[in-house]
Amino acid sequence: MGSSGALTRSVRRFLGRPGTVGSTGLRPLVRRAGEREPALRALTDAELRAAVDVLRSRAAARDEAGTRKASAASWDDDALVELCALGREAAHRALGERAFDVQLLGMLGLLRGTVVEMATGEGKTLVGALAAAGFAIRGRRVHVLSVNDYLARRDAEWMRPVYELLGVQAGYVTQESTHAERRAGYARDVVHVAVGEVGFDTLRDRLRTAAAELVLPEPDVAIVDEADAVLIDEARIPLVLAGGVAAGSDEAEAARVVRGLVDGLHFEAEADGMTVHLTDAGVTEVERALGVDNLFALGMDARLSQINVALYASVLLRRDVDYLVRDGRIRLVDANRGRLAQRQRWPDGLHAAVEAKEGLVVGPRGEVLDQLIVQDLIGGYPTVAGMTGTAVIVAEQLREFYRLETGDLPPNVPCVRVDEPDRLYHDEASRDAALIDLIERTHATGRPILVGTRDVAKSEQIGATLRESGLHCAVLNARDDSREAAIIADAGAVGAITVSTQMAGRGTDIRLGGRDGADHERVAELGGLLVVGVGRYATRRLDDQLRGRAGRQGDPGTSVFLTSLDDESITRHASDPPPRSARVEDDGRIRDASVRRYVEQVQRVAEGALLDGHRTTWRYNRQLRLQREEVLDLRRRVLHGDEAARVLADLRPERWAELSDAVGESVLAEAARQILLHDLDAAWSEHLARTADLREGIHLRALGRQNPIDAFHAETQRAFVPLIDRAREAAAEHLDTAHITEAGLDAERSDIQRPTSTWTYMVRDHPFTSMDEPFLTTIGKRLRSTGREG
Repeated sequence: MGSSGALTRSVRRFLGRPGTVGSTGLRPLVRRAGEREPALRALTDAELRAAVDVLRSRAAARDEAGTRKASAASWDDDALVELCALGREAAHRALGERAFDVQLLGMLGLLRGTVVEMATGEGKTLVGALAAAGFAIRGRRVHVLSVNDYLARRDAEWMRPVYELLGVQAGYVTQESTHAERRAGYARDVVHVAVGEVGFDTLRDRLRTAAAELVLPEPDVAIVDEADAVLIDEARIPLVLAGGVAAGSDEAEAARVVRGLVDGLHFEAEADGMTVHLTDAGVTEVERALGVDNLFALGMDARLSQINVALYASVLLRRDVDYLVRDGRIRLVDANRGRLAQRQRWPDGLHAAVEAKEGLVVGPRGEVLDQLIVQDLIGGYPTVAGMTGTAVIVAEQLREFYRLETGDLPPNVPCVRVDEPDRLYHDEASRDAALIDLIERTHATGRPILVGTRDVAKSEQIGATLRESGLHCAVLNARDDSREAAIIADAGAVGAITVSTQMAGRGTDIRLGGRDGADHERVAELGGLLVVGVGRYATRRLDDQLRGRAGRQGDPGTSVFLTSLDDESITRHASDPPPRSARVEDDGRIRDASVRRYVEQVQRVAEGALLDGHRTTWRYNRQLRLQREEVLDLRRRVLHGDEAARVLADLRPERWAELSDAVGESVLAEAARQILLHDLDAAWSEHLARTADLREGIHLRALGRQNPIDAFHAETQRAFVPLIDRAREAAAEHLDTAHITEAGLDAERSDIQRPTSTWTYMVRDHPFTSMDEPFLTTIGKRLRSTGREG
């Protein structure tokens, strides 16, 4: 955390690379804000709010001069100084906390529309609140986007007194909020909300049939907390709105067939754990089990896909690692945060395959009404800013996908945490033995320990081993994350041992000496918190988030990772075996520097794979985004204008005479509007279903030397071209036969029914969009043998 990091940042800044937005020009403003403290401290609360009103009036005057919707650069320096001073004073009165200079720098960075990196424990929550209030004082409407409901509610309630002193209306929206509460929440100056929740409300608003039912105003400002988690990690998972329930069918049979296959004989899994494919013997066995002559014959495509999905579910998706079984349901584990993923599922076929694998009742499957990726959601905000403890490491991705610039801020007090080199071991058994020994020796001194694991199974294994050794520990993972705030708050107490899955997004600082800091000095003398990582994560960023739990606000602390060469994070992404020259000591430890470099290289490969996945999701959705905008533009004209009049104009004269003689013109216009909205939404849903089917098998185009993404875009566009005209034609046909009375459209008798219920979920990208060569080779051989290639 020392000179090498500072040197790297200096070089990047000199070269103008991402992650180099500086704060030098803002420091004089913060110094001037400090000079205003005595005068503001003497004001009453009412006088403080009056000072805010003066600032708001000045901002309004500048807006009238033509600078509306501009960033912090459009504020004059005097206004920014006053904003910093008022924000600091409000925080002091409301929370008893005087904002550090670095927090005011962070606030100004957010107002400038950048992503700021601030170390764990530096007070990002207050920074976000002060920036949100600054935008609101300027007349902007602000969404503070979090990774989950817990943080959205907590931060809104925590910062409410600050907002109130600054004359800003703030609130929150969560999954439990009613329709009325959502409308009220989004109408406030500032609303704290999980990114998924605002995304789902965006999707639901796209299906409203009356303007009065909309809950979201036009997007304006987004301040993204844990920006890398939201903008990078969450962005790989599309948000889905579904309805129209239909039961699953043949998944149980596919699971039964796959269950009888033998590893190495009937199927082979790649070492990276990402793909699995049938061998020739496996294809023959599947054909025998299904009672078919040729699995690759015409008309067998759906069955072949079903078998491959079942094989993937059986071999590569692991219980207690990728998912849990709870209350008779499959619950996915969020790999980035080690907790249960809320409302998240795999695509219907894969999710059903896992249900069948576990012997559960295959749940309902519905049609996708619409979907949204985070890039498109965030792209709708004219102004975006963010904050996180690990932004610079993904600065190039933030620039590539969001056109956001990034800069890091120094900590308020220099970080003195010691980050030890990895301790490398030959295998998992020797690594785990060394881990338990390290915990026992450290615990004997009273020093608190935080052990970070990647999955539920490992955290529980370590917890059980420690308890068998007579050591009490708290285990925090996706099985029981309801107590996470309390567990994390006590993780810095004397003698505490905490075993947790991924720490990102936990949202609670670890204070030395426990939640009240009573034994702070004693723990500091022991060296502070010891953070131990069990195996590297897929990215250095996640490693750094775990390390950052120690060394808060200048406290002492130590971090070290224990890694084994047979760790999944290495075997999955290693293209070559580790160096053979390394000497293995009696306890299994390897001290060779070349092996350490090897592990670091493998992690860079893993990071590259994640970036490729992000790009793939984005590329596949580019065309759909443009098409969706065209559909939504028409939908807005139908909802707010007289676009439906075109449908009425196409009515047969005798039908027009029939309808106009029984019902009023306004009733007829409303019926036409409802019918057009229904048929437009149905056409879009059918289009999404077609594109989903297309994407599931698009990787096979590689056999014909086609680029799968180019082929997907071409066919998707070809299918979309007639969509709007067909929707209008369908609406005209429906209107011609619809049952319309003075009371309005009889939707049931007119067969114009919307889903009786909808549900939302995040769907992980399908694994078969990037099939590796072994599968394509096997398929190619079979197709050549049946004469179907080309």
